[in-house]
Amino acid sequence: MQASFLRQQNELKEKISLSDSFDPGQLRTAAGVDLTYWKCGDEEHAVCCIVVIDIKTRSVIEKQHFTGRIEVPYMPGFLAFRELPLILKTTELLETSPDLFIFDGNGYLHPRHMGIATHASFYLNKPTVGIAKTYFRADKKTDYTEPENEAGSYTDIVINGEIYGRALRTHKNVKPVFISVGNRISLDTACGLAMQLTDRESHIPIPTRLADLETHIEREAEMNRTGR
Repeated sequence: MQASFLRQQNELKEKISLSDSFDPGQLRTAAGVDLTYWKCGDEEHAVCCIVVIDIKTRSVIEKQHFTGRIEVPYMPGFLAFRELPLILKTTELLETSPDLFIFDGNGYLHPRHMGIATHASFYLNKPTVGIAKTYFRADKKTDYTEPENEAGSYTDIVINGEIYGRALRTHKNVKPVFISVGNRISLDTACGLAMQLTDRESHIPIPTRLADLETHIEREAEMNRTGR
């Protein structure tokens, strides 16, 4: 299984684009994607939530969720294979076709540049961004440098001379978030959108923050419904 997954990642990574495939000024909608898990006996279940917002007004256009059993065991570096089936099922429920998908996770910041945000882009056929709340050491050793304590300050995450992502401080006196390109978008545009879509309520951009909140609501509802 792992050998097959590795082969797929290596094939797809050759197709990653780190440039904008669109006019950033023409973006109208962005979807936040997040998942949360729970155990039921020996089985692992998860719910995926997607929240679509209007970029200009920051208002919610649509939200959908899908709950299912996780079929792939956890293997470091291969998270996308666990999560992608639920993400695609949730996407099928959307009545809106978002211009951009933002994931609570990583994209290019990955040992093979194939975090969930990047991997999913090849199935969603849309630009994608990974915005993580915690730092992932893609090479298991490289740390990041703290940005200055000002909104919009950032430091690049450089591994072996290559920029994998950025630590971005969206507000003063808060922890940074970690931005990495998914696919078909530049790192500068991804960081600009992260700042544009972050309000005063949190240091996390609105789409993924709302998706995260929805996952907890839907997980509790599902566990109450099934008695798990």
